Amino acid sequence: MFNSRHTSLRKRGGIWGLFILMLYTSPHCCFANFSQAKELIYKIKEGLPKGTFIGAIGVDLNLDFTVEPPFLFNLPQKKVSEQYVNLNNTNGELYTSATEIDRETLCPDNAEGQQCVLSLDVFVLPQQYFQLIKVKIFIEDVNDNKPKFPVNEICISVPENTPINARYAVEQSAVDPDLGLYGVQTYWLVNDFGVFTLDVEENDGGELTPFLIVTGALDRETQAEYITDIIAEDGGTPPELGAATLKIVITDVNDNCPQFTQSQINVTLYGNTTKGAHLARLHALDPDLGANAQISYAYSERVPRDTRSLFHLDKIRGVIKLAAKIDTGTATFYKLTILAIGPGCIPAVATVTVNIIKVVTGPPAVIPRYIAPEKDGVVTIKESEPAFSPIAFFTVKNIDVNQRVDCHLEGTGPFRLGPYKLLKNEYLLETTEALDYEKTQEYELIVVAKNTQGILIKTFLKVQVLDENDNAPVFDQALVKISVEENNPPNTFLTQLQATDQDSESRGEVIYLLGGDAPGIFLVDRVTGVLTVATSLDREEKETYRFIVRAVDQGTPRRESIATVVLTVLDRNDNSPRFINKDFTFFVPENFPGYGEIGILSVTDADAGENGWVALSILNGSDIFLIDTGRGTLRAKTSLDREQQGTYQLWIEAVDGGEPALSCITLVTVLLLDVNDNPPIVLFPQSNQSYMLVLPNTLPGTSITEVYAVDKDTGMNAVIAYSIIKRKGGEPGSFDIDPETGNITLKRELSNRGLYSLLVKVSDHGQPEPLYSTVMVNFFVNETVSNESYIQSLLTREADIEVEERPWYVGQMREGPERYELFPCQLVLIVLSVICVVLFSLVVTLISYICCKRFKKHRKKSSEVEIPLKKNDSKYVVNRKLRQISNI
Repeated sequence: MFNSRHTSLRKRGGIWGLFILMLYTSPHCCFANFSQAKELIYKIKEGLPKGTFIGAIGVDLNLDFTVEPPFLFNLPQKKVSEQYVNLNNTNGELYTSATEIDRETLCPDNAEGQQCVLSLDVFVLPQQYFQLIKVKIFIEDVNDNKPKFPVNEICISVPENTPINARYAVEQSAVDPDLGLYGVQTYWLVNDFGVFTLDVEENDGGELTPFLIVTGALDRETQAEYITDIIAEDGGTPPELGAATLKIVITDVNDNCPQFTQSQINVTLYGNTTKGAHLARLHALDPDLGANAQISYAYSERVPRDTRSLFHLDKIRGVIKLAAKIDTGTATFYKLTILAIGPGCIPAVATVTVNIIKVVTGPPAVIPRYIAPEKDGVVTIKESEPAFSPIAFFTVKNIDVNQRVDCHLEGTGPFRLGPYKLLKNEYLLETTEALDYEKTQEYELIVVAKNTQGILIKTFLKVQVLDENDNAPVFDQALVKISVEENNPPNTFLTQLQATDQDSESRGEVIYLLGGDAPGIFLVDRVTGVLTVATSLDREEKETYRFIVRAVDQGTPRRESIATVVLTVLDRNDNSPRFINKDFTFFVPENFPGYGEIGILSVTDADAGENGWVALSILNGSDIFLIDTGRGTLRAKTSLDREQQGTYQLWIEAVDGGEPALSCITLVTVLLLDVNDNPPIVLFPQSNQSYMLVLPNTLPGTSITEVYAVDKDTGMNAVIAYSIIKRKGGEPGSFDIDPETGNITLKRELSNRGLYSLLVKVSDHGQPEPLYSTVMVNFFVNETVSNESYIQSLLTREADIEVEERPWYVGQMREGPERYELFPCQLVLIVLSVICVVLFSLVVTLISYICCKRFKKHRKKSSEVEIPLKKNDSKYVVNRKLRQISNI
């Protein structure tokens, strides 16, 4: 076949060559220029949803889609196509994929003025059409980014003496990944406080830098800092905003100089004052900070050198003490000019005037000897020291024989100064009660010695109380009661415990610990006291948690206190009501009185309160039954009859009181137990006026007819017994009835023609009293029925009926005038009892079987009745076939 085609092609070579030449030269052919790669350009905006149309490559290439085989389009760059675009392989249409194109992610280094391009190579297949198409998708920027500052808080320091219009660059400018108009366009302040404004400058690269401009006078001592928000805004519509906190700190400038609190101080000094006596203390203040607020004290140059050497001035503290013995013969007062010097300030000036009182006799001298630790006149004592702890001895010297010196203590506090025992001029300074650092940390005392001439000598003493760990932490609440709803999320915040310790430093630092009785699900932050529960709580599992929380300080020895936490788990309606049984079955005797208690539907709900309140309702059968919701008692509105309906199935719903309410459903079966409330119903014969023709020549032992009755009850209440209790006509013992089947048979020959009537008692075996019915069975003994009216007159005539047989349970009647041989009654009862015990489970089945058998037998007998068509001299042979004639 190949050779044949080859020969044919060779014969038509000229035609094929011309055709191929036309394919390559025709400008309208769909395969033109396929040997050269083409480039297609599309533009889309970033952030387009999935399935947005980008472009149709096949249409843009003017391809003819009617050719065979059809075109196929393929993207060799699978990762790129799956991430950004989808290509329809049959028509070459490009769509956006599930991943939105983000220009800033795709072109992170894209500078202003540069294009963001997604380049793709598309193959046009199959091989005979192959062509490489270069596709460039230009991603246009949209305003999908907010300006963002590199930090959340920008801090700028501005000196308080900054001149108006001073400019400070905000170096942490905002960045917006968008380009052009969508980038940051301006900045502004939320609050300029009336002393600031914001300007924006653009550098050569197009970047904007905000500048903070001071527009009003600043004063650190009036306001030390300003906090506002700086907003960066881009050029979108609407614009996107970025914010950062701008904190402007006003730095201190030494624009305040020291000022004395008292510029004039007068001091009185006795000529015999001892060296080192405290004369005065100067105070100067400077509202500046740090080094700008440092103050030093110095004598003015106007104070002579010898005066400076007489009075010592502490340059740091401003304390003036007596440095040498005073010569009362040369001077009566000294004027000391003190300067308070601050950096770059004109010194403040204060004047201390020291008045010298000349003492004719030497003033008393008070010499202190310290028992407690002392340094530079400052005594320290622990607050744990007991009352009456000694502090110092003071000895009064330079006392003439005729002089009397009074030494006493000035100042407030639990201290006393008194003579030590009986020693003269010895005084003991001691505490009168235990000191408490938490109440007072420092006391200033003055020991005053005064002689008879009125000369006073004062000795200054400062007592500092040292703190000790004598206070345990104290909880704000000793009993913390909290509550939380069950099913809480893990790590739920419960409360924050608060305890304070009046001690200082580490002795007052409190940490919080859980007591040993705390369940492991609770956690407390050691520092903050935040109490949390790590797991979800279940009120039905445990409703109340009680445990101890300890607050421990860091002193030595450590002190602690405890608080009791009582957590109550609040109920949520997360438990449905539950019946105790999956379903309920109640046995109730029929004719049970209306509204009597049939049974109790026990239902529980683990929830509490309204969430645990359960209401019962009947979903079906509510017209017959009702539920006493209080006890869950099921009752019937009326008395029930098993013969009408023996079984009831009720769907009971239990609904709780929660919001939303939860419920459950159970099935309740009510089975009615039979009660002997129905006497047997005689179905055959149909009435007391019915009769049956019996031929006189009927042989003894022939079955004449059958009494058929039914009982609507069940069990022993439906077991029927038959007996002949009265008779009319004929000889006694002429007929016998089967107590079980009701079959009546002829026992002796019928000698007399006429009407025979039997009164048959149909009784059940019900307890406690059997029920019964009676029926009259009539036999007309004759060869034929010639006068029905006569028979009817016999049936309606009133006559005495003699008792022929005893009740059915006595036994079987035998022949003999007025003599009956009975089965022993006790034997019958024993047999029946044994049968009831052994065959109890089969009673219902047997009764059903007997009833069906009787019914079939009755139908069979009915079908076998023969009615004579005519009467002749010969007798009709009935051959034990009976004829039933009903009285119409």
